[in-house]
Amino acid sequence: MLRNYIKIAFRNLVRNKAFSGINILGLAIGMASAMLIMLWIQHEFSYDGFHDKKDRIYEAWNRGSFNGKTQSWNTTPKVLASALQADNPEIETVARVNWSRQRLFKVGDKSLNASGNAVDSTFLQVFSFPLITGNAQTALMDPAGIVITERFAKKLFGDADPMGKTITMDVRIPLVVKAVLKDIPKNTRFDFEYLVPWASMRAEGNDDNYWGNNSVETYVLLKNNASLASVNTRIKDYRKKYDKDEPNGGFFLYPQSRWRLYSRFENGVEAGGFIEFVRLFGIIAAFILLIACINFMNLSTARSERRAREVGIRKVIGAHRFSLIGQFLGESMLISLIAGMLGLIIVQLALPAFNNLTEKHVSIPYGDYRFWLYLLLFVLFTGLLAGSYPAFFMSSFKPVAVLKGTFKKANALITPRKILVVLQFTFAIILIIATIVVRNQINYAKERKPGYNQNNLGFVFLTEDLVKNYDVLKNELIQNGIASSVTKTSAPMTEGWSNSWGFSWEGKDPNDKTIFDRYCADDQIAKTVGLELVAGRDLDIKTYATDSFAVLINESAVKLMGFKNPIGSMIKDGDRDWKVVGVFKDFVLKSPYRNIEPMVIEGAGAWFNCMHIRLNPAKSTEANLQAAEKLFKKYNPDYPFEYKFIDEQYAAKFKAEQRAGTLAGLFAGLTIFISCLGLFGLAAYMAENRIKEIGVRKVLGATVSDIATLLSKDFLKLVGVSFVIASPLAYWAVHTWLKEYPYRTNIPITAFLLAGLLSMLIAVITVSSQAIKAALANPVKSLRSE
Repeated sequence: MLRNYIKIAFRNLVRNKAFSGINILGLAIGMASAMLIMLWIQHEFSYDGFHDKKDRIYEAWNRGSFNGKTQSWNTTPKVLASALQADNPEIETVARVNWSRQRLFKVGDKSLNASGNAVDSTFLQVFSFPLITGNAQTALMDPAGIVITERFAKKLFGDADPMGKTITMDVRIPLVVKAVLKDIPKNTRFDFEYLVPWASMRAEGNDDNYWGNNSVETYVLLKNNASLASVNTRIKDYRKKYDKDEPNGGFFLYPQSRWRLYSRFENGVEAGGFIEFVRLFGIIAAFILLIACINFMNLSTARSERRAREVGIRKVIGAHRFSLIGQFLGESMLISLIAGMLGLIIVQLALPAFNNLTEKHVSIPYGDYRFWLYLLLFVLFTGLLAGSYPAFFMSSFKPVAVLKGTFKKANALITPRKILVVLQFTFAIILIIATIVVRNQINYAKERKPGYNQNNLGFVFLTEDLVKNYDVLKNELIQNGIASSVTKTSAPMTEGWSNSWGFSWEGKDPNDKTIFDRYCADDQIAKTVGLELVAGRDLDIKTYATDSFAVLINESAVKLMGFKNPIGSMIKDGDRDWKVVGVFKDFVLKSPYRNIEPMVIEGAGAWFNCMHIRLNPAKSTEANLQAAEKLFKKYNPDYPFEYKFIDEQYAAKFKAEQRAGTLAGLFAGLTIFISCLGLFGLAAYMAENRIKEIGVRKVLGATVSDIATLLSKDFLKLVGVSFVIASPLAYWAVHTWLKEYPYRTNIPITAFLLAGLLSMLIAVITVSSQAIKAALANPVKSLRSE
């Protein structure tokens, strides 16, 4: 019986090559799209899941009340680790991780920059990053030791064994290689090429016991069967015990399984995160697969009249309905199997482009038996889903009606086939509207004025030699016509590395805990970066010696502080008083999609990490950089000259939204393509079924356009219904998405009109190709049998 079913299925495939091709191609594209998204989703869920003790790993999070709202964030004081270990017997060990830092490493004549972290000696005991050589228990205990990755070891030592060899860090610090790690997996939050012991923080004077300095990540490994609830209860009001300056608030432990996808909090409560994006694309995968299955259903039921006699004869000779259902489902599974194999080939070919687009490293795990099991289940599920409705529909035919020739198709106003076509185009239109709105939002943010001049503006990170030679280097850059202005800053102009709710001023409400962006610049910051001053003057330490403790504030800060005449007012930051000498217009420091926060730029008495340079616009950029490189080699000889442009750094802020827009557009295109395959097949079949009617109409004087309109209008009505259904759903979806952005565009009606017109145009082109072909056919041939 099974062999007979397979024979019949193959004969039907071969006999109806065009419809079989459309079914297989539509299913293959739908299955490939779903597989790509599911591989990406699996990759997202796998983040940091490879650690042996993952069920016991937690991150310490801060929690505090600000202006009536609870805020949560994952940076903590350095001193928290020792307090957690001392006060909580449930904790096995604690490990701190400082911010990633790029440093220069030298072996012999070879010098390389690499990014890595300072960590506690327990880091490799908490996290299971596998070692090639060395001991995870002791590798980070030696203050003069270093742990490097396999890739970085090859860069420095080639094929030689690096264990026990000395690397010079930042020109002056010798470190001995204590362990070599396998290269860090791509599905982890950590990204480092080296690890140095926490003792390096103390040696550089960067370790402190100040509870108000939230500047590191603190990880906790609980003991087996330890109570998370009891630890969280004990530490939730920790600041009352330890922080005299800010006694309100505390900490909580957040599990490793939630870091990647759920770490967004609103008013102290977990409120989602990247999981929302993952769910969205999961829904998209489901709908693309469903649309491909709908094509199969529509084409199968459209051709049901041709197989009605077969069903009737089988029933007459004793076939039961369930055996017919089994036959039709077997045929759909055969098509699904062929489509699945083709889909897997499409996925393999598309993976490099997909990884480049998503900036991931997704791969097909051919060596994992579970992949093949899931793929088989996926193919069988698709075959069942696609073939279920046609199987039950065609097996329900009455043999008497079929064999007498009185079998007729339903011509009702609402039929399952029409509902399926409407569903297809509804989802396609939603994706078109979403793509348009995402692109509008990106363009809206791009058109926002940053508030400073990005042209010819760049920066380099300061080194010890650059700090020592800063004044002479600055003078030579300007005197040689390479730069028009130079200033030191605490961070690049596109990033906010420091903020505080601890600023105070005369008349401040003691309960006000508004967070200010804190920025630092030594001299001529407004001139160098092009800030627009609305009151007072620029920082000018040469003319005004007291400007070491002067500040500039933005308009948002003036408004918040309530200053009527801000120039000359005093602001306190910690124990230090700063004098306001200028007010500048708000500028975008961080995200162009966010509202601008009040901001203070502190003068030369602060700290610095960068050197901003305004290149001379009278010379070419290439000439300026070549000349600048010679000067940097002169005054900073041990480090390569690495210059970054502010406009490029600012443009990178749009990458995430651009990626989302591109993906939405890609899947919208695939959805439309699959839907059009179905429309094409349906239109071809309808035209073939009405060939005699078309012949009669042509004989009676109907034109080609009349006949094309006759065959197209029913499909266009369905697309119109899809647009009516899709519009409110799309509005709700994009409105919900836009709420995440304080600085956002409106939802234009033109997005809906364009989506409607585009879907109509696509449907017209798809259907008309078959309608016109039928209308141009010779009526003599179609009527000859009459």
